[in-house]
Amino acid sequence: MLIAGPTASGKSALALRLAQSQGGVIVNADALQVWSCWRVISARPPTEEEALAPHRLYGHLPPGTPYSVGAWLAEVQELLATGARLIVVGGTGLYLHALSNGLAVIPPTPDAIRAEGNAFLASENGLERMVAELDAATRDRIDLRNPARVQRAWEVLRTTGRGITAWQADTPPPLIPPQASERIVLTSDRDWLAERIERRFGLMMEQGALDEVRAMLPQWDPQALWARAIGAPELIAHLRGECKLDEAVERAIIATRQYAKSQRIFFRGRMRDWRQERVDLAA
Repeated sequence: MLIAGPTASGKSALALRLAQSQGGVIVNADALQVWSCWRVISARPPTEEEALAPHRLYGHLPPGTPYSVGAWLAEVQELLATGARLIVVGGTGLYLHALSNGLAVIPPTPDAIRAEGNAFLASENGLERMVAELDAATRDRIDLRNPARVQRAWEVLRTTGRGITAWQADTPPPLIPPQASERIVLTSDRDWLAERIERRFGLMMEQGALDEVRAMLPQWDPQALWARAIGAPELIAHLRGECKLDEAVERAIIATRQYAKSQRIFFRGRMRDWRQERVDLAA
């Protein structure tokens, strides 16, 4: 079973109920919950919940470990080989889409080109200039307002001399094809979810989110994959004296709501054939 949904929609609770009632191994499909440094701020299942059913690919990577959707797929493939019933759950749409639709095998981007891309994007009119350098087929396919997507496409073209859409056209078969699994996207009223996000972040603060972020302050690198945990940059700003705590919390809640919006847009655009399950109606 594959379960997708925006942050704070109750995905983990649903997965746990299914694992307890039907059996199975819960597999993380959230790009932020793989990091060992984030339990509270990434809303990883607490240890007492992890003890109630097998959980895999949660908090298993130390900060700084190279990781990608391809690496995640390889780990899921190993779990599939065990023959266990998998309940794959998370909010990273790219992971779930690649799992059920396949992923193009694109050569990795060298560090030098990644650094060049970072500098290019940060320069004046960097996004517009980067878009102009893309091949026409890619410009027609990707979200040109999304800096991460544009930079990724630019890096692929710069590294391989071939547009990312051409690589994607050679996508191999998926690990879990649509006919081999039940696929669910959790949906809800926007305001209902916004209230849940605010309550959950307040609970995170009570559970030690600030201390968790403080522990990472000495090695903070805003460009690192692990540093993309929603809410962490805002709390880092507070710890550095750049804003008051209540301001940091408010910014973190806003960032989380914006992230949930981007997740919903991805699910609507790329997972239209998944079963939609309203969760606010049963709340």
